[in-house]
Amino acid sequence: MIPNVLTSTNTTKKGGKETHLRWWVTLLIALGLSLGTWNPSGYHFINYLTQANILSGFTPFAIILMIGIWILALKSIFQSLKLSGALFVIVVIMAFLWGLHQYGLIDFSNLEQMGWAGTLSVAFIIWIGLNASIIWKTVTGVYATDNIEIQ
Repeated sequence: MIPNVLTSTNTTKKGGKETHLRWWVTLLIALGLSLGTWNPSGYHFINYLTQANILSGFTPFAIILMIGIWILALKSIFQSLKLSGALFVIVVIMAFLWGLHQYGLIDFSNLEQMGWAGTLSVAFIIWIGLNASIIWKTVTGVYATDNIEIQ
């Protein structure tokens, strides 16, 4: 039922199987978190908080859940990319948006377009942060290295 592009697998050097589905799942998670927190359409978590009584029903649970998910996302971003990597991704996104603006595909004076560009940019930053170790392993063949102090 699921298209092959989503479920195709690669064989690792050690003979293990890696599926491409994780890329799409993390993309959906990143989009859900970013769009769910804020977006220009008005259907988002921040709007929900301003309309609801913060201490009624499941609102405290929703607040704690959203904060927890953001903490996990930020921890993942800074653990895999570090501050310099996160800043580099932001600069790349800004350069991409500038290119879209230069070709007339996005208007910086249109606040709704900039809101969507910002929301999708945050989703992309989260997605790269969630997958940075996989990308690094694909490029270098190493998951991570430890810093060892030689005495």
